[in-house]
Amino acid sequence: MRCIVIAAAGALALATPLAQPPASYTETIPGTKVSFEMVAVPGGKFTMGSPASEKGRNADEGPQHEVELRPFWIGKTEVTWDEYDLYAFSMDVPPPSTSQPPAAPSTGADAVTRPTPPYGDESFGYGKGTQPAINMTWHAAMEYCRWLSAKTGKQYRLPTEAEWEYAARAGTTTAYSYGDDPQALAEYGWTRENSGEKPHPVASKKPNAWGLYDMHGNVSEWILDQFDPKYYEKVKPGTVGPVLLPNNRRVPHASRGGSWDDNAQMARSAARRGSTAEWSRRDPQSPKSIWWHTDATFAGFRVVRAIEEQDNLKGIRSTITRDSPW
Repeated sequence: MRCIVIAAAGALALATPLAQPPASYTETIPGTKVSFEMVAVPGGKFTMGSPASEKGRNADEGPQHEVELRPFWIGKTEVTWDEYDLYAFSMDVPPPSTSQPPAAPSTGADAVTRPTPPYGDESFGYGKGTQPAINMTWHAAMEYCRWLSAKTGKQYRLPTEAEWEYAARAGTTTAYSYGDDPQALAEYGWTRENSGEKPHPVASKKPNAWGLYDMHGNVSEWILDQFDPKYYEKVKPGTVGPVLLPNNRRVPHASRGGSWDDNAQMARSAARRGSTAEWSRRDPQSPKSIWWHTDATFAGFRVVRAIEEQDNLKGIRSTITRDSPW
């Protein structure tokens, strides 16, 4: 086994390959011409979180702790409208009444509940196609993964916080996957400083060293974990596949990577964010939609597929219903 020790900015992290995954691949959604790429990521160990010396660091990014991950695949880009529209607006299943809760679990893609009609333009005028899908709730992103799994016969889900940060860092220990200088971020991502106040088509900037695009900026990406600012204090060093399993509350869920509407500090590899009820502040419905946010035009996601799924994530799905508490 080859062990790579990387030192940077006074920090020490391990990038120890444990097992190489099968090759990267392209998935074409059955019955369509729409495809997306999945990048193979080797399992390994890394130091999660940021050192106290990192500029722009928040308290919820520590303490740093070493964790271990099994190999997995992760989306090369954020999920686009080309992909999400197949789930949200296709005719696989008739749209549910706004008064009905999500359907019971089903093994068929045509029986997975899809979103109720949005209150307004779900793209907020930014366009569709290869633009990153935005404005969906965490529940909607989870249900998309369930639909995609049923469609393809492969188990897709949202990444855990540990998987996301491991992939974003791509073997580095610096604030960003390319180094520490926020001035260079414009080459790798869209943030408030260069976005023109809008998201941009995926893969418009440079990828990180593992070939992943938009890990810094463009849209802030939904994560599987429930969000807890004190969670890192509870993770035992050396934990394999750490994850804070979600419950049936609507918020808070973790979101990572920063967005077109955030400053460069929120786009750091270790930066964390938790969703709040404010993301649906202007939703006039009662109860508010469990599918669409009205005030989270920065929210999107990408998908992950485990090579060998850990036991506590097998069959995981959202348990949120229209009656779920905030």
